Amino acid sequence: MLTVLNVVQLILYIALLALIGQGILYVLAGAKRDSNFFYKLLQVLSKPFTLPVRKITPRQVSDAQVPLVTFLLLAILYAVVTFEKADLCVTSNMLGQPGCR
Repeated sequence: MLTVLNVVQLILYIALLALIGQGILYVLAGAKRDSNFFYKLLQVLSKPFTLPVRKITPRQVSDAQVPLVTFLLLAILYAVVTFEKADLCVTSNMLGQPGCR
């Protein structure tokens, strides 16, 4: 179970970093962000997470706001997984395990 939580936490961490990088480039690159290679790469990395969020959000949420909503949902999921991992480590007396450090 600890390995599963670590893998889920890692996947969420990568997605969160991709969305943060995309947000930074959104601000720095301005209107030319669509031709920026790194912005497109970060969009590809975050697309598996933004597409489902786009499908579940109402139409009033614009496409420009979907990455922010995705980031907030992933941050909440990351916190839940982190707390579950900590709870598992404490209750199972596995604090010395490499995955619990």
